[in-house]
Amino acid sequence: MLILGFYGGPSTEFETDSPTQTHDGAAVLLKDGEVVAAIEEERLNRIKHSYAAPLRAARFVMEQAGVGLADIDRIAVPFQAGSADRLLRRLYLADPSATHPLDVADALRAQWRRYLGADVPREKIRFVPHHIAHATATFEMSGFDQALVMTIDGQGDSESGLTLKGSAAGLELLQQVPIPESLGHFYMQAIGFLGYRLFDEYKVMGLAPYGDPERFRAPFEAMCELLPQGRWRLHMDLLDGMFAQLMPRRKGDPIEQIHKDFAAALQQTLERAVFHALTHFRETTGLSKLCLGGGVAHNCTMNGNILRSGLFEQVFVHPAAHDGGNALGAALSVHRDQARHQPRRLRNVYWGSPIGEPASVESRLRAWSDFVDIAHSAEVEETAAELIAAGKVIGWVQGRSEFGPRALGNRSILADPRPAEYKGLINQMVKTRESFRPFAPAVLEEQAAEYFELPAGATQFPFMTFVLNVQPDKRDLLGAVTHVDGTARVQTVSRSESPRFWRVIDAFGRRTGVPVLLNTSFNNHVEPIVDSVEDALACFLTTGLQALVVGDFVLTKKDGAPRAALVPQLPNHVRLHERRQREADGEVRDLFELRRAVWNGEARKPLPGPIFGLLKRVGEAPIAELACQAGLPLEDVMPAMEELWAERCLVMRPQAAQR
Repeated sequence: MLILGFYGGPSTEFETDSPTQTHDGAAVLLKDGEVVAAIEEERLNRIKHSYAAPLRAARFVMEQAGVGLADIDRIAVPFQAGSADRLLRRLYLADPSATHPLDVADALRAQWRRYLGADVPREKIRFVPHHIAHATATFEMSGFDQALVMTIDGQGDSESGLTLKGSAAGLELLQQVPIPESLGHFYMQAIGFLGYRLFDEYKVMGLAPYGDPERFRAPFEAMCELLPQGRWRLHMDLLDGMFAQLMPRRKGDPIEQIHKDFAAALQQTLERAVFHALTHFRETTGLSKLCLGGGVAHNCTMNGNILRSGLFEQVFVHPAAHDGGNALGAALSVHRDQARHQPRRLRNVYWGSPIGEPASVESRLRAWSDFVDIAHSAEVEETAAELIAAGKVIGWVQGRSEFGPRALGNRSILADPRPAEYKGLINQMVKTRESFRPFAPAVLEEQAAEYFELPAGATQFPFMTFVLNVQPDKRDLLGAVTHVDGTARVQTVSRSESPRFWRVIDAFGRRTGVPVLLNTSFNNHVEPIVDSVEDALACFLTTGLQALVVGDFVLTKKDGAPRAALVPQLPNHVRLHERRQREADGEVRDLFELRRAVWNGEARKPLPGPIFGLLKRVGEAPIAELACQAGLPLEDVMPAMEELWAERCLVMRPQAAQR
């Protein structure tokens, strides 16, 4: 049976005027319960956390199986039909000119008919409650016969979390967490005091170890009241009282000790509530294994503390625990209705786009030969390890991309894990992010226990879902990946599941005596993780990365490359906007903007009039020709075009690739 999991908002990437609160759209294809392909829409349309309907993603996963929409037996959608109907009606009320059908099944069928070219019978569509999808994804891939299953996020449908018993008989509901008690919403609202917002939660998790929770312990304990039977009650109104102690930090302001203390108290409050619930259900059910899902389950500090507590014998956290993973959870839930539970442990998530056959990869790289030197390597892992051991920071692109928010060795930036100064170096070169945020170590599975404190009987941590203690005698050695509290977000690398990544770490270990690499996602701060060869080239050429390895090819940058010969184009989700505005002095002025779709609307970038005029001409001509047509000096044009490329407001292609 072919089951398509489909999760996303009602809009396409071309529509920027009907935002929703959905995010991280994705598509997954199962064949007889096995994943054929899975990818988030953001990887393909290049809109971070994209809310758009996952139409590109759906096409991709079906292409991987060589099937069309008419061949699909079931389409699994991870929300309740009633919740979606209410959303459609709110959108319709907000815009009376809208043409949204008021029935979600009809809306989806119309969308698929228009963009995917098939009329799907209603009886093929299955709606799966949001949190059941979260729970199914983590339990069905945990390898456990039975387990306690907990989902925690902001909200989905009419709840913010569930606690269930997972077994061969299915999922048995034990407790529901209503939306007013949402730990995800609480965490998100609280981080506003630190100058952060939705999707910045992981930054606050990284800041917390620098603080002392005692400073804000009392007010946070008042905000989260623990109740019998593993419940809690949130008093969100008490957050307003924090203004007396901490005026909210504005974005870009310095991070001071009071902000670190606030982050520490917030993290402690989250864990206090979760441990309260887990302790209750561990005692009342006797279940010794735990599965976690939902966006809050990406809090790997919390996960590590649960693991080390000994409360459960084994803990599994799905690597795509966030909403993007619900396309998978919904598809698995529909499959589970047809088949028995088969406890098999998830081994890898290399389910995304392949880079292609070597001849295709080489052809696409050679189109950029005016800009990069390209060398084939018969032992590319050894060559990469030599570069890293020599102090280079490299991009590493192999095989199929990873599903979920982590780069796990196929779309990664790799560096030496030892020099502490590499934290700042990589931030300066590529990431443009806060200095306190840690990087992750990837270590050979066979030698992980030498460098990290592993719980008894646990040797495999392949998904960066847990923070573990670094062995005390290795903390100074692993300066670039050891956090201030002596921990690290560890990835163990298996020779059988990720052979090429294993070999490059092994080669580095043979050169340095340390079988560990710094591994961080291959992207800059404005884009999703790179997916294609072209994405990787764009990131390489617009950052300080010193080498790029794609398949068996090693690329370095050419000095003085003719970037004015590049052909710029506007991506589908970027548009130019011109308007007139009366200023405070009474003058009416023309304003020029570039507007880029983001997950819930548009980001706006002011442009000088001459650059705006030049961008209106983009299409098939190189930058130099466009500047000439616009009567602008090339030396004035190039810095603006380079900046727009680095911010992914433009796509650049060499003329050879155009042909």
